[in-house]
Amino acid sequence: QVQLVESGGGLVQAGGSLRLSCVASGRTFSRTAMGWFRQAPGKEREFVARITYNGALTDYADSVKGRFTISRDNAKNTVFLRMNSLKPEDTAVYYCAAHESDFIYSVPGFKYWGQGTQVTVSS
Repeated sequence: QVQLVESGGGLVQAGGSLRLSCVASGRTFSRTAMGWFRQAPGKEREFVARITYNGALTDYADSVKGRFTISRDNAKNTVFLRMNSLKPEDTAVYYCAAHESDFIYSVPGFKYWGQGTQVTVSS
């Protein structure tokens, strides 16, 4: 029903920046809250950031506040994650996520996932 394709991951030195992109299709993007999650080696998948269907509100995990910015361009069915001041502990596979219900923003409701893109931060 919904397809999500991430891009923009790679290798970066500590203190550097990356911008991830996620293109959605097969669903009404403008009615759907979007998010980013990540999974580091040996750890469970964790919430990183979310944005409401219209971009009015955003929310971040404490570990990335002040460094990461989520945004969206509804005309292009795309959500972004700008990551600044990257740290080695940010190393993970990053997943784009779409909410299961129109307009809703709750973290447990993100149920549709992209394939993931690897972000590696060297010290």
